[in-house]
Amino acid sequence: MAILLLVLLGAGLWELAGWIAAGLAHWVGWLAHFGTLILAAGLAWFLFPAVITMFVGLFLEAIASAVEARHYPGRPPARQQGFAALLATSLRFGAAALFLNLVLLPAYLLMLLFPPLYLLVFYWVNGYLLGRAYFELVAYRRLDERAADALRRAWSGRVTLAGVIMALMLTVPVFNLFAPIAATAFALHLFEAMPKATS
Repeated sequence: MAILLLVLLGAGLWELAGWIAAGLAHWVGWLAHFGTLILAAGLAWFLFPAVITMFVGLFLEAIASAVEARHYPGRPPARQQGFAALLATSLRFGAAALFLNLVLLPAYLLMLLFPPLYLLVFYWVNGYLLGRAYFELVAYRRLDERAADALRRAWSGRVTLAGVIMALMLTVPVFNLFAPIAATAFALHLFEAMPKATS
């Protein structure tokens, strides 16, 4: 689903480049399309963590239940979350992640002149966002929103660090297709390890 969305984005950029270059010299059109390919590839890498996490909520219960069955077999059934609630949480995260990253895009481009700073800021920002998103998706299964949010704030450093690791996993080509499963399991283990984390 995430790949399809990014392919549609790339196709839209390709059509936009063709429309802009229409009637101009042949080499201008070729240059516009070549630039579009580079831009689409960059955006796919840049936005993939946020886009794929938007869809994780739809499959969260199956992943989390499998992890609990293997590692926490004594846990009572999780609090049921409706499809609408999961979708709302996922879309809220996706919108926040896309908005923040797009706002920071000019700064990211400037920081490309100094790659270590770019990587530090990119992974910290997305680590915060991903850590919060995955933790909330998992914690809301066991706690009400107020208790889950309080727990996340109390362990914010650990949650953000976990998110940085998730962001690293989600930017490794090919592995990032499977990384959301690992990230969900990681968030669930993190949640279970926290004092008073169980309902």
